[in-house]
Amino acid sequence: MALNLEDKKSIVAEVSAIAASAHSAVAAEYRGLSVEEMTDLRAKARNEGVYLRVIKNSLAKRAIDGTDFECMQDSLVGPLIMAFSQEDPGAAARLVKDFSKDHENLITKVLAVGGELLGADQIDRLAKLPNREQAIAMLMAVMKAPIEKFVRTLNEPHAKLVRTVAAVRDTK
Repeated sequence: MALNLEDKKSIVAEVSAIAASAHSAVAAEYRGLSVEEMTDLRAKARNEGVYLRVIKNSLAKRAIDGTDFECMQDSLVGPLIMAFSQEDPGAAARLVKDFSKDHENLITKVLAVGGELLGADQIDRLAKLPNREQAIAMLMAVMKAPIEKFVRTLNEPHAKLVRTVAAVRDTK
């Protein structure tokens, strides 16, 4: 079904708005995936907060023009699906990486984070980024460690005295 000019403008505006607020983007070739597999991929994307769209490359180039993902324009070749991470930077890469383990027809072509173009081999690096909850937990652990060590240091002289008195008592 051919798109008229108004449909094309609305698609470009929608994808451009998503790209402007996204943290990262992944373009993957989906040639050879069945309808059921694509439906499964879209359902997983909705659950993980990833905007997933099959879009013509000419429209995608117009949509990402003027965003952080403008660096991807030269790499958009062939039938591609665009995945934009809305909540955490690694969500789209994690989705594509996990889905491509079971479906070898989904091939990562290009990644972009913060205006930096990454090759398809960098998907593991991007997928391993912690999500928001994990990052907060790591930050809290780092902030809590010096206080815990300080409390243990303050408590050690008393504990050493108790151990010394107990050792003297045991010897008598």
